[in-house]
Amino acid sequence: MAQRLRLDAVTPLAVGPGLARPYRWLTAHPRALDALLAVVVFALMLIGAAASPHTGQRPVDPIDPLFVLLAALAAGALVLRRGFPIGVLAVTAALTVVEVVTAHDGPPRTSIVFGVAVALCTVAVRTDRSTTLRVGLITVAVLTGVAMLFGVSPWYAQENFGIFTWTGLAAAAGDAARSRRAYIAAIEERAVRAERTREEEARRRVAEERLRIARELHDVVAHHIALVNVQAGVASHVMDNRPDQAKQALAHVRQASRSALDELRATVGLLRQYGDPAAPTEPAPGLAVLDQLVDGFVKAGLRVDVEAVSRDGLGPLAGSVDLTAYRIVQEALTNVHKHAGPDARAQVRIVRTSAVLLITVDDDGPCAEQPPAEDPGGGHGLIGMRERVAALGGNCEAGPRPQGGFRVRVRLPLQTRRGEPRERGGEGGEGES
Repeated sequence: MAQRLRLDAVTPLAVGPGLARPYRWLTAHPRALDALLAVVVFALMLIGAAASPHTGQRPVDPIDPLFVLLAALAAGALVLRRGFPIGVLAVTAALTVVEVVTAHDGPPRTSIVFGVAVALCTVAVRTDRSTTLRVGLITVAVLTGVAMLFGVSPWYAQENFGIFTWTGLAAAAGDAARSRRAYIAAIEERAVRAERTREEEARRRVAEERLRIARELHDVVAHHIALVNVQAGVASHVMDNRPDQAKQALAHVRQASRSALDELRATVGLLRQYGDPAAPTEPAPGLAVLDQLVDGFVKAGLRVDVEAVSRDGLGPLAGSVDLTAYRIVQEALTNVHKHAGPDARAQVRIVRTSAVLLITVDDDGPCAEQPPAEDPGGGHGLIGMRERVAALGGNCEAGPRPQGGFRVRVRLPLQTRRGEPRERGGEGGEGES
């Protein structure tokens, strides 16, 4: 398809709109093109022989039948030039030598060298430069030497040097055509490779973006819907006996659903295209609003203790690290709320140094009820958590604790300024709870 479009676009400019269709037909039938070339070369040989430029001494001799036969054979051999370029060159060169040597009753008709020029040009196009140089030098030397010895006198006559000129130009033109074709082929190959690379990169970026958005949506929906589900169950249970507590539970449902809608709107806003209504300008959640996240779980009945340890003068976290840390705590507390039982207590410990951010979420619920790495019900909380951490070059550990309960432990590396040493040791001790 690409080649056909390229020919359609280039042929009218190179040949003309009226000859575009015949040119494409001849290009698709190379043997017919070679036959037409042979006819044209044979006509040029006859015209050149009839217009032989000998002056004044005697009238121009008529074209003898032997020359016509030799010219016909040399032109006919050009039909096979694509399949046997060296062989066709040898035949045309031999016929040229016969014409020069056997022309006793008049000057040789050097126009027969047109066949040699076309054959030598074909050799240059279809072989490499070293072969062209060797074959071209041999051909030029042999034909020019024969013409100087047996051709028109004196040996430096223009007809003799004309053979040298035609054969040399043919070799140079063929080499130039071959170099141009190789250059165009290399450009097309690079363009195709670049286009393929761009398409693969675009597909990879789309897949990564879809995965990131899927993680965001999962974290938002799983967290808030779990709270809504618990509070709705409480409201349904105490509606008849304790209406005040039911109203309070429904208020928590309304607040959790409003928060879910706000976060969903912010996440979906990332998918808007140029010209769509403006996306929300609220910043992505981070550890700065961790107290609001914990307060939502506390209102839902989960007991949560938070401990944050940070050294002074470290500055704010990078946006990606801050968001990932928030989502890790959110997903871990959501799993505790869903699986650890009504009397479970969760402990969140966040330790920040200049090199790493350590997040540990422990609970004292029964281990048997904790979610596996891949929830049979279709949940992907722990999988998404590990993917988030791996995207930042960190590591995530999740599993039962020896003393009971479940632990999620995440280590996120932080970018440091150039020349600032990373701290070693002490990280494990600070991160242990």
